[in-house]
Amino acid sequence: MVTHYKTAGHLACGHHGKNLVTTTELNRVKCRSCRNTEAFKTARKDQRNAARRSARKARTQHTGTDWRSAWVERLSALPGRQRLPRGFAGQGFV
Repeated sequence: MVTHYKTAGHLACGHHGKNLVTTTELNRVKCRSCRNTEAFKTARKDQRNAARRSARKARTQHTGTDWRSAWVERLSALPGRQRLPRGFAGQGFV
């Protein structure tokens, strides 16, 4: 059975009928006419972009630790005087 894409209360392909199977899930749409409409293509693009944005946001939050303070702590734990790498406020000793 062909599944149509329903948007704003109407079928994207323009078919009419009470016994047509409809969905708003983009992955379940099987009607080629619906898949070729501008509404479906825009919705698919928006879905892909949202997924990419959430993946990018999750990746930046995951690596968003304060590595500079962690590096200073690591050098401070070592015995003796340790020089900080370039870019650490004048390369002082810890």
